Amino acid sequence: MAKVNWGIIGCGNIAHTFAKSIAHCADAQLIGAASTSEQRAKEFSTPYNIKGYKCYQALMQCQNIDAIYIANTHEQHFKTIAQCLTHNKHVLSEKPITVNAQQLESLTELAKQKNCFLMEGVWMRFLPAIVKLQQLLSEDIIGNVHSVNANFSLPGSFASTHRLMNPTTAGGALLDLGIYPISIADVVFNKAPEQIKSFVHKSITGVDERSTAIVDYGNGQFASLASALQQSGPTEACINGELGFIRIPEFVGAQSIELHIYGQDSQHFEYGFSDDENFKFEIAHVTQCILQKQTQSTVLPLSTSLRVINIMDTLRAQWQLKYNYAIESAELTK
Repeated sequence: MAKVNWGIIGCGNIAHTFAKSIAHCADAQLIGAASTSEQRAKEFSTPYNIKGYKCYQALMQCQNIDAIYIANTHEQHFKTIAQCLTHNKHVLSEKPITVNAQQLESLTELAKQKNCFLMEGVWMRFLPAIVKLQQLLSEDIIGNVHSVNANFSLPGSFASTHRLMNPTTAGGALLDLGIYPISIADVVFNKAPEQIKSFVHKSITGVDERSTAIVDYGNGQFASLASALQQSGPTEACINGELGFIRIPEFVGAQSIELHIYGQDSQHFEYGFSDDENFKFEIAHVTQCILQKQTQSTVLPLSTSLRVINIMDTLRAQWQLKYNYAIESAELTK
């Protein structure tokens, strides 16, 4: 396999981000896209000179497609991924890969049975700035890490029918935004927490509109993690250690890192890229994994995604936030 041929399922905004980014990956090419509407798929596909398929199933059945990027809404991920794996397609699914841990455990087993690659798309984890963060932490440059503070808020007003406000599409801030603060803490501590306490404000539709979680990773290591819809706030993460701290402005799409060591001048590291390249680091990684016949990522294995989803499951349980049976079910027959 000289190149990996990709298809996209779901033709919303995030699919455009993927389609633009893959153009910067030498070993990957996009050849098709599918939506629930054939017309929408064709409208999406035209600017990229690719084929618009009449339905999801038609794209999955295409012999020329090796891998599929899942870009439909959260509640559809589990069923769509299962169908793609059943058709022996490698899968990169936009986060959250599933809405709960049980679903991911089922898909992990199915991917193993089919010998197919499966990974959650958390583009932040593959950015050069985050790679640099991990390097600095491995060098103990700020000494023992004591705490992480991270926030991701999305300003603006959303109608009650918007997918982000709709419990029947697994809406709310947690799965869309909160996964990023949780993930940056996971990057730093790389282990499951020992205890979680949280606070939530729900919207009139019943989904989490804003929340704060205090996560205890043991050994005196804590994280304060916040996410919110319809709220302004700085999207930033700060990693605090005994010798200094590391600040990451706009950490979700990080392009820079600030290193502050007590008693020394601060250092700034820049890793710029254009908006058309947002996902290229993630796509390049997955493409290489597939070309090398790997079934999981070494950067973001399914066990790590499961660890993050377990935290989100714990938070939802504390908030008594449930979606519905059809969404939550981990039965592959549904």
